[in-house]
Amino acid sequence: METIKALSSEDMYILATGIIMGTIARLVTLKVDFRQVPSYPTAYFNNIFLGFVAATLGSVAIPALLTQDFVAVTFLTIAVQEFREVRAAERESLGKLEHTEFAQRGEAYIDGIAKTFESRNYISLITSMITVLVMEILKRNNIFLQILCGAAAGTIAMLLIYRFTKGKTIGDICEIAPGKIEVRGSELYVDGMYVTNYLGTDRSREIVQRDGIAIVLTPKGERSSIVLENSGQKQAVLFEAVRILGMRKYQFSRKDYASGKIIIAFVPIMKDMDRLVKAVSNTPILENSRKIGRIMKNTGGSHHE
Repeated sequence: METIKALSSEDMYILATGIIMGTIARLVTLKVDFRQVPSYPTAYFNNIFLGFVAATLGSVAIPALLTQDFVAVTFLTIAVQEFREVRAAERESLGKLEHTEFAQRGEAYIDGIAKTFESRNYISLITSMITVLVMEILKRNNIFLQILCGAAAGTIAMLLIYRFTKGKTIGDICEIAPGKIEVRGSELYVDGMYVTNYLGTDRSREIVQRDGIAIVLTPKGERSSIVLENSGQKQAVLFEAVRILGMRKYQFSRKDYASGKIIIAFVPIMKDMDRLVKAVSNTPILENSRKIGRIMKNTGGSHHE
């Protein structure tokens, strides 16, 4: 209670603005990337509360450091450890739910989602820290000017950090187009390219021919083709395709070696080609499949001065 009484009204405004800006940063990232956030209310509440905690820690850290109270560094260290626990918990949770999905995400995609949950808390933490730092620099000026400048600095920081951490998607490296399904005996072809010979019954052939849907991914270059070769990346694309439309039966994913194209075909619950193309286009490029241009140009993937 003594600590609270020692805070001036100006200090309270500074801390409140930092907490609000940091929490807003988490709210914004909840909506920006729909693929990384579960759709049920409890998960939203958990993530918003964690964002609030991160924002509070970031807001308190700057005033504490300015008063040479270095215990704040310990709190930040604990916060980082807690956020890592969030990543581990999310990875474990998604892994346990794999068997309930139409198509599995795969370990690579789960790892990427878990890291994203962790990093979004850091965005809240840094946004609140920068907001409070700017307001502390402008201290003893007009309080409304402080709030305005702090909010502006926090917004810029939030946008820059999100832009820096946002990766590319499949739509950035591939041309995505609907595929024409054709059944020849027990074999399935899409745009004349062989996919599978698993359609051994009249019923299966009829269902796929009548209700099936397919898309074809054409890499924009050799490096893009290498990314799509990654099995975890192909699994992530298949998962997003099936997740958005649901799956009644069958799912096939195959590469056409002559052209390098990736073919995805399945029988959906909702037959909507536009939504399918959009879902596949928005599938993130996973960290373990991403190739950095300046490294790829070097022979053997390494370079020594």
